[in-house]
Amino acid sequence: MSSSPGSAIAVSLVFSLLFFGHSAAVTRNYKFDIRLQNVTRLCSTKSIITVNGKFPGPRIVAREGDRVVIKVVNHVPNNASIHWHGIRQLRSGWYDGPSYITQCPIQTGQSYTYNFSIIGQRGTLWWHAHISWLRATLHGPFIILPAKGASYPFPKPHREVPVIFGEWWKADTEAVISQALQTGGGPNVSDSYTINGLPGPSANCSANETFKLRVKPGKTYLLRLINAALNDDLFFSIANHTVTIVEADALYVKPFTTDVLVIAPGQTTNVLLHTKLNPTKMTFVMAARPYFTGQGTFDNNTVFGLLEYKTPGASNPSILNLQIPTLPPINGTSAVANFSNRFRSLASAQFPANVPQQVDKKFFFTVGLGSNPCPKNQTCQGPNGSKFAASINNISFVNPTIAILQSYFSGQAGKVVTTNFPAFPLIPFNYTGPPPNNTLVINGTKVLVVPFNTTVEVILQDTSILGAESHPFHLHGHNFFVVGQGFGNFDPNKDPQSFNLVDPVERNTIGVPSGGWAAIRFRTDNPGVWFMHCHFEVHLSWGLKMAWLVLDGELPNQKLPPPPSDLPKC
Repeated sequence: MSSSPGSAIAVSLVFSLLFFGHSAAVTRNYKFDIRLQNVTRLCSTKSIITVNGKFPGPRIVAREGDRVVIKVVNHVPNNASIHWHGIRQLRSGWYDGPSYITQCPIQTGQSYTYNFSIIGQRGTLWWHAHISWLRATLHGPFIILPAKGASYPFPKPHREVPVIFGEWWKADTEAVISQALQTGGGPNVSDSYTINGLPGPSANCSANETFKLRVKPGKTYLLRLINAALNDDLFFSIANHTVTIVEADALYVKPFTTDVLVIAPGQTTNVLLHTKLNPTKMTFVMAARPYFTGQGTFDNNTVFGLLEYKTPGASNPSILNLQIPTLPPINGTSAVANFSNRFRSLASAQFPANVPQQVDKKFFFTVGLGSNPCPKNQTCQGPNGSKFAASINNISFVNPTIAILQSYFSGQAGKVVTTNFPAFPLIPFNYTGPPPNNTLVINGTKVLVVPFNTTVEVILQDTSILGAESHPFHLHGHNFFVVGQGFGNFDPNKDPQSFNLVDPVERNTIGVPSGGWAAIRFRTDNPGVWFMHCHFEVHLSWGLKMAWLVLDGELPNQKLPPPPSDLPKC
């Protein structure tokens, strides 16, 4: 990476990780400094916020059963918080990280220590900033190895390699989203996609900024894929190679082989790459390109990397002379559906699929875009002169000024939120049919309250109000089973008959099909306030989010402990 320290510190986060195994305490100390770093990309040098001068940030490596303690110190004007994406945070919701949901952001001169245990999880997750668009550069891998003495349910690979997809802006991303929210229009798109921070040879002036995966013939590599891009699903392929999918969102799946995969923002996918024993070429192209069905502007460029076989005396040709992988069209919804439908839980004796067979509460959420009226004496660039908005059941979430979990625990929730989030659309309509005349949303800070240990079924229904598109939905504090998905309007009489209640895939982030629906089930076994939102950062900024309030159970180990003494204040 071509980078050099900047002259000013933007954010400084000091992370100290302590790991404690089951049999003996193991201590691993990490110091993470987040600072302003000058980085050269695409013919220009800009200052970005990085961790330890790295983009993407450094990896965290732990084992199942470890305890992780991370001290974060903020020295700059930017408010910051860190989310440990996919970590269950069982009874440790204070450390989940989304600003104004479980904590107030860490302000200048403040510090906060995240302290949580990794219970019953192993695989690839990731960490990222969870406020505004700071996660554009503040993100990194969170790798959980199996517990001591445990092994993978597949042959041990020769090597493991994190592969993080991201986006690069020449502009300041905070200015990009600030301008979009002010004008009401869509934000400017990124200038390039990246693989492990590198834009590749297809972008101007970046031939030397290309990710290269060097491999040996006849070996197996575990690629830990993470989509950290802000606003795009991505297709990915390696020319003349297939990969075997073995894990999704840190949960093992029944292995299947594919030459093209799709990964949504927030999702992680582990794949086994079996290199050729006697390759006819020494260099192969890997490529990632967006899947996009919306009506607005979008980035349609392709990022390339190189798979290079290490053999004595071999020379690597220019990418111009290499075969480019064939990827589905940018609006290849059928390819996405065919790929997504192949995922199944491993459902073995050791890793069972404990999908709820009976449901206590059912919910129906419409998810999609809408609009807000343009303020008087202002010209807006959204649809028909309005401002873009997004909503669940027509409620566009407004961030409170005090963290919801703090207000709930102190008995002050009534001053911050209302508990009347609608379980079903207020006005049913033809969700994927012709758009209704009224696209206006309701703005509010509402939560949905559910008792502890409730089995829940949620239908996530895309709408075509301002154009159908996929939505990668992430649930904090819980995993869920994807028991069904399809196109058109969900039919409550017909579609449940085809639900998979035997081995549905278990995830923390699901791509709701464009112009379709997804059905998920989970058990509310984790007391606290849990964010649920679209992982397209632009949709999150427009209000496509909500929160679950899971009440305490009756037993002591079913209750949320008091907040830590250093919990940030707003």
